[in-house]
Amino acid sequence: MFLAIDQLQVAYTGQKQPAVNQVSLGLRAGEIGVLIGPSGCGKTTLLRAVAGLESVKSGSIKLAQQIVSSPQLNLAPESRQIGMVFQDYALFPHMTVGRNVGFGISHLPTSARAARVAEMLALVGLAGHEGRYPHELSGGQQQRVSLARALAPKPRLLLLDEPFSNLDVDLRERLAHEVRSILKVAQTTALFVTHDQLEAFAIGDVIGVMHEGQLHQWDDAYTLYHRPATRFVAEFIGHGVFAPAVIQAVDGQVVVQTPVGNLVDVAECPLPSAYPDGACDVLLRADDIVHDDLAPVKAEIIRKAFRGSEFLYTLRLASGETVMALVPSHHDHHLGEWIGIRAQVDHVVTFMKNKPQAL
Repeated sequence: MFLAIDQLQVAYTGQKQPAVNQVSLGLRAGEIGVLIGPSGCGKTTLLRAVAGLESVKSGSIKLAQQIVSSPQLNLAPESRQIGMVFQDYALFPHMTVGRNVGFGISHLPTSARAARVAEMLALVGLAGHEGRYPHELSGGQQQRVSLARALAPKPRLLLLDEPFSNLDVDLRERLAHEVRSILKVAQTTALFVTHDQLEAFAIGDVIGVMHEGQLHQWDDAYTLYHRPATRFVAEFIGHGVFAPAVIQAVDGQVVVQTPVGNLVDVAECPLPSAYPDGACDVLLRADDIVHDDLAPVKAEIIRKAFRGSEFLYTLRLASGETVMALVPSHHDHHLGEWIGIRAQVDHVVTFMKNKPQAL
């Protein structure tokens, strides 16, 4: 692994729990990793530890097989050959774009520096902007200048701390795709922190979900969504709720009995013996529930959110359980209306029964 973090623990004085607790992960050269999780989960602290800005209580961080952080060693940030991109861009307002991008390569001869600046600006789609000032650029353009400046010294690793949080939602996702393309062309290994799942899915080869200092899962987006390793990951990723279920063997076939009907012919379903009496909680995501007027199961619309091409309906069954459904927006039903629904689940995700949680 190009970046290898092993059983890392970072603790702050006066706090009962470590900010980062026994975290292990790896990135291959050229891969883009993303850390997501709620505020205070430890993702930015982990990023700062990789940068050398936080000391390590236990465990280690290796970069290109070299230990850069351990309880006995904390290599200075400037010695790690790491680039950083921040949410506030951190551009020098009195400097032109060209001088901002060339700031970290002042040791190069003038001609070589100018060539590298031009190369980086072309890479980020801002060729010819050398003479402009940051205030003359849009937010997205300023962030691309910040990226060009971080890439100019050819860092071994690039760290990005919520770089798009100051931008509007549509621009954030588009810029995430653009930055991914830029990093892939530059063959740069990167670790990215965000709280936005769409950003994470757009940019990451591998994504880590953190909660209370622990890394719950480090996987690709598809696996996180369809095969969450913990209940927290299952609840944090995507839209969905847990419903009570019973797994039974019926005529040699595993059947999952749920409030929205029986699930059959499903991939990777656990056996009934996995839970006492087969009783468990099953994850029903919004895309697992299909609006079907002919379905025998009916549910009342108690909340609706317009998403353009679709509505996200929150529905209450007659039994009291709540589910969610994504419905094409031309199916514009009213709050309080009862509609037919059925389950269409390919990947059954189950966990031990838990107390129901309010939405």
